[in-house]
Amino acid sequence: MSLIYLDNVSIAFGHLALLDNINLRLEKGERVALIGRNGEGKSTLLQILSGELVPDQGRIERASHCTVSRLSQHHQILPEQTIFHAVASPLGHIAQLMETYYQLTQQLTNIHTEQLVTQLETVQNQLEAQEGWRLEQRVETLLSRLHLPADRIVSTLSGGWQRRVALAQALVVEPDLLLLDEPTNHLDIETITWLEEVLLEFKGGLLFISHDRRFMQKIATQILELDRGQLTQYPGDYASYLNAKQASLEVEAQQNALFDKRLAQEEVWIRQGIKARRTRNEGRVRALEQLRFLRGQRREQMGNLRLQIDKTEPSGKLVIQAEQISYSYPPQTLINNFSTVIMRKDRVGIIGPNGAGKSTLLKLLLGELQPSSGTITHGSHLEIAYFDQLRSQLNPAQTLIETVGQGQDFVTLNGQKKHVISYLADFLFPAARVHSPVSSLSGGERNRLLLARLFSRPTNVLVLDEPTNDLDIESLELLEELLMQYEGTLLLVTHDRYFLDNVVTSTLVFEGNGKIQEYVGGYEDWLRQKSEVNQVVKAPPPVKIAVDKSSPRQKSRKLSYHEQRELSQLPNQIEKLEAELQKLQILIGQGSFYQGESDQITGTLNHIKELENNLQILYQRWESLEEGN
Repeated sequence: MSLIYLDNVSIAFGHLALLDNINLRLEKGERVALIGRNGEGKSTLLQILSGELVPDQGRIERASHCTVSRLSQHHQILPEQTIFHAVASPLGHIAQLMETYYQLTQQLTNIHTEQLVTQLETVQNQLEAQEGWRLEQRVETLLSRLHLPADRIVSTLSGGWQRRVALAQALVVEPDLLLLDEPTNHLDIETITWLEEVLLEFKGGLLFISHDRRFMQKIATQILELDRGQLTQYPGDYASYLNAKQASLEVEAQQNALFDKRLAQEEVWIRQGIKARRTRNEGRVRALEQLRFLRGQRREQMGNLRLQIDKTEPSGKLVIQAEQISYSYPPQTLINNFSTVIMRKDRVGIIGPNGAGKSTLLKLLLGELQPSSGTITHGSHLEIAYFDQLRSQLNPAQTLIETVGQGQDFVTLNGQKKHVISYLADFLFPAARVHSPVSSLSGGERNRLLLARLFSRPTNVLVLDEPTNDLDIESLELLEELLMQYEGTLLLVTHDRYFLDNVVTSTLVFEGNGKIQEYVGGYEDWLRQKSEVNQVVKAPPPVKIAVDKSSPRQKSRKLSYHEQRELSQLPNQIEKLEAELQKLQILIGQGSFYQGESDQITGTLNHIKELENNLQILYQRWESLEEGN
């Protein structure tokens, strides 16, 4: 069943059309991911579909009684509402009945009159007749799953938590068509996983914008790409889209090359000697003019980010060592008795729910905060670059060129000078915008600007707190590639699971009550190791053998000749296994290890586990023989 149909729809802001005669049909039960570069017009398309924006031309058909709900990037919520009232407000008349019911209930606790009782009964009957209690339960469920306190005033919430409220508003009405603009921004992994489950069960039509590749892979049944004003549909999941997109880009490049070759030949012909002009084929001249026009109309693909980090002398082998550190915001303990050692070239990801203390941990490790107990030691020759998720290093009143240049016309990258304007062009800021204030930039542009500022400074320790928010997919992939080649030490906080898997070699995971556990590998490795630990925990307890406590303790016996010989050989066997284990641990600590074949990675990790088990057995045997010696 078609919910909405766009026929030859166009809209332009400025000289280029964001949408150029596009056609689109959305069906019930479809889950469509809309992707494209920042600024291509994805949010504009969602506004047209929701009816908030009228296109310059084209026809829009909507199914009768089709309800539409949209989550925008810049949501508007009345600041003085409670969270419960804000989430229920899209329910319209039902929300007003709920509010009236609770006001009457509060009044009856103070003054009990027949008039109030009658009013309460009337409202209660109306709620029952209009399924008000079921909808109230839906509001309560959303608040619970998004960890939103019902009685908090919206104005007291941070931007990230207000976005959760806006997400709940979009979901509560159970629309026929759900439009979500970057729904995973500022959500932690646990909440993203829950949202995936909700959307997989959603029976209506879904169109969402996202840069979260794992989210798209799990949710989307179709990929819709907006590129240079045109929409292209790719059936299937995100992985299928990648294959099809590569093939289409190759075909486009071949067609453009043939076109340009023909145009060049005709240009040579038109410039032949003056003597030939009179006999020239006028039809061929008109054809050349048409070729020139078509070439002028061609919209080239937007350039890619060109990223590089200014290198400096390597740091000492030890970068940061934390010993039994704790930190609290009373009454909550964020970090409890945590120890870790971060060595040169380590790439460490940090995972945990919103509010768990990830940014606090970074500030502790960097020395910006002091632990309430424990010690933190820094190694030598550290040059630290810190990307904070609030982008507090950016001054809204400064221009782009002032932000990066800091009063200088050139930046120096790995010994080579480059003009600031040219350097900003590498981050997709055209020369016409370098004197614009930071306040005029979008969220994605501010991210790019802060990366430009950080990467222009010499660094051997890179600390990134949520660098992926608002970046488009191509920028994400380029940033991933840069970080995989980075020769320094990396500390990374992100909820982007693909990004973690592709970049980090170990993870620090907040597991509740201030406990932080370290795991080898990225997000998928953490899930696997956590699952294995849970299986061990759930295993049946060993059978206890009853011992007669009244009987005298058995005396240690003398070791046999063979046991004496076994005991003498154990230290050498243990030493060999420990040496092999150390080599493998050094191997998996290198970034290139996780870029190899998956079978080889799995085999190495399994061999490490086998070595650890064998060492444990040898240690136990050694202890047993020593006691009997």
